Amino acid sequence: MLELTFTAADVANTRFAISPLWEVVAAVRVLRAPRQHLLHSGWAAQARGWLAEANLDWTMLAELVGSRHIPGFVAPPPATTVPDIELELATLRATTAEQVRASLDDVNEPRTPAVCRIYDAPDEGLAELVACIESFWQLVLAPHWPHIRDVLEADIRHRAQQLAEGGAQRLLNGLYPEVSWEGDRLVVPRRYRPQRAALNGRGLLLAPSVFIWPDVFSITTPPFQPTVRYPPRGIATLWEHRTDPPPEALSAVLGRSRARLLAALGDPASTGALARRAGLTPGAVSQQLQALRAAGLVSAHRTGRYVLYSRTAVAEALLGGPVD
Repeated sequence: MLELTFTAADVANTRFAISPLWEVVAAVRVLRAPRQHLLHSGWAAQARGWLAEANLDWTMLAELVGSRHIPGFVAPPPATTVPDIELELATLRATTAEQVRASLDDVNEPRTPAVCRIYDAPDEGLAELVACIESFWQLVLAPHWPHIRDVLEADIRHRAQQLAEGGAQRLLNGLYPEVSWEGDRLVVPRRYRPQRAALNGRGLLLAPSVFIWPDVFSITTPPFQPTVRYPPRGIATLWEHRTDPPPEALSAVLGRSRARLLAALGDPASTGALARRAGLTPGAVSQQLQALRAAGLVSAHRTGRYVLYSRTAVAEALLGGPVD
């Protein structure tokens, strides 16, 4: 177990973030042990095919994250709430040789030849690692990222609502069945390296991760902010998401963009999420949503700082096709 002791300053400095780079790391672990992550078996089979077709050598990446303890420099906790993969790779690229070697020394496990390469020549090894991650991302994660990001952002909105309604205790107790708040401590399951640690004002970073399921992963090694990564709500439906094309007759009446937006609103969504689902710019989506609201086809309601849009009953009927 990991026990993290909080002060008032730690509660005040606790925050959320999404990390595309961490999803790469967690996705690699899924591919290395698919039987432990059956939820992602369909994606894993598809991903392996794409990687083989591209003839990508991802040995170094696989060996760095395949141990029980992942070196902290590979996927450091992000400094911003929703960084893009390019920003995180720039941070990884800027890692010093001392940080690389210190992280690998902390793992304290036999090093494979690929890991020895990055230990002995960190600059060249980092360049190789970053290039591998870029290719891996484009091949097997970028096509799914819009929906993955929707799931992660929806979880953060839900947690923010929990915090608003029940305070930090309700938020932290609801993260995961085996995570619990006891007095001034957060107790987190950990298979290896049991530890008691005080946050000492640094706060805690909470990061939902789809590929971490069904586990929880924590990092407490300096200089990184202590982090707990956990499976988000709605993970069971992650690979069920699809948007049926709107009826041609509806597209002819409303226009393809507006009809596509209605079809993409199977679940309530923000402007940004809709833009990713429908393949449109946020500005275009905002303009079209105004027209759809004026026509009584879309409703809006605020959840915290987000405005979520939903289809009305009239829109549902139109998307259902002809009615006898």
